Amino acid sequence: MISIQYEDTEILDVNPEFFVSWISDVCIREGCELGELGIVFCSDAYILEANNQYLNHDYYTDIITFDYREGDVISGDLLISVDRVKDNAGNLQVDWNHELRRVVVHGVLHIIGYKDKSVSEGILMREKEDFYLGFT
Repeated sequence: MISIQYEDTEILDVNPEFFVSWISDVCIREGCELGELGIVFCSDAYILEANNQYLNHDYYTDIITFDYREGDVISGDLLISVDRVKDNAGNLQVDWNHELRRVVVHGVLHIIGYKDKSVSEGILMREKEDFYLGFT
């Protein structure tokens, strides 16, 4: 099950059923099952406060992932800055919806277990993102 919330940002025209179907498919292909996933769309100010509070980081980011995975059941919360996603889409010259989906699947891949701290991990993460974006 996926729940979508909004904090300090406008309500987006997103289709929850699409995200359930797509993320369920990602999980199945990765040998996991979709559990409870919360997607919180928020402002830069909201995500900066969360980044400070929970991670002791004083900078903006497009996503913060909270991993509540239990075994093969993928559960967690994704805090997604709508402001960052819009800026990233413009900077990368990609469609806003494409960038939004990339950020969502990035968070899901983190919960599944993929990392992106090293160069090789980052390359694999980007390959996985691109692969799953092909299903949208």
